[in-house]
Amino acid sequence: MGFWQLYVFIKVIENGSFSKAAKACRLSQPTISSHIKQLEQHFSCRLVDRIEKKAVPTKVGKRLYDYAIKLIALREEAEASIIDFQGKMQGKVAIGGSTIPGVYLLPELLADFVNQYPDVRFSLDINGSDTIIGGLIKGNIELAIVGALSHQKSISQQITIKDEMMLVVPVGHKWAAKKKIGFEQLKKEPFIRRESGSGTWKSFQDCLQSAAFATDELNVIAEIRHTRALISGIKKGLGVSVISPIAVSEELEKKELMVLHIDKVDLKRNFYLTWCSNRTLSPIAEALKQFIQEKTAP
Repeated sequence: MGFWQLYVFIKVIENGSFSKAAKACRLSQPTISSHIKQLEQHFSCRLVDRIEKKAVPTKVGKRLYDYAIKLIALREEAEASIIDFQGKMQGKVAIGGSTIPGVYLLPELLADFVNQYPDVRFSLDINGSDTIIGGLIKGNIELAIVGALSHQKSISQQITIKDEMMLVVPVGHKWAAKKKIGFEQLKKEPFIRRESGSGTWKSFQDCLQSAAFATDELNVIAEIRHTRALISGIKKGLGVSVISPIAVSEELEKKELMVLHIDKVDLKRNFYLTWCSNRTLSPIAEALKQFIQEKTAP
């Protein structure tokens, strides 16, 4: 029995699937099955059952899973301790970000961190807030910055950056010279929305609800998952949208787009440094967490 077999076993249980575990480990499904079979032979018992196409741990498997988590964490702690003793911070850490922080904020923070710790490497997953938080819970990501609050008990969050969304229109639009418009006007205008898992969309829904309005009243003409594609849609006259000015800073400087407020709607929101409290952060992730907290402190 080796640490790698235990790691594979953990991924099978957490993903509930041999095929998904194979993707997470970047191995073939037969290789995943072989590792599980070797573990079962080692312990002389079945560890994983297949129930309705889902990989489910047996009672013995559940007990092994608890110990495997501790053993993997202890191994990482031991390796990090030795590295730290040698005066180095090195290794790889998986980071996540919803679209705005992932594209426009995290790269600069990571670059500053690497300047301080040049032997550290990153993988950065950029996706909707729900997907990123799911990655934290599964253990595929250690640390993230997202634009939505999570109600998952295992998720811890801390406000790291404050933001204010704005209504964005193309430069030739009838509202381009205005500073604000009313919601009654907005709901008649073709509107481009983000997908349901987006932190921006969730924040916008919450802001409207606080003002006794609803996104259901909008004349939604398109739903676009990617921010850059959404911005392109605004520029081409497909519709208007509400997004962070951070995402359109270049377009605002070039006067290709204009921003304005929605009367009686407070569009302030936060970006949250996010991690899974049920999991012990690796020393690199813990150092990065403290680094981001210091960098973004008011």
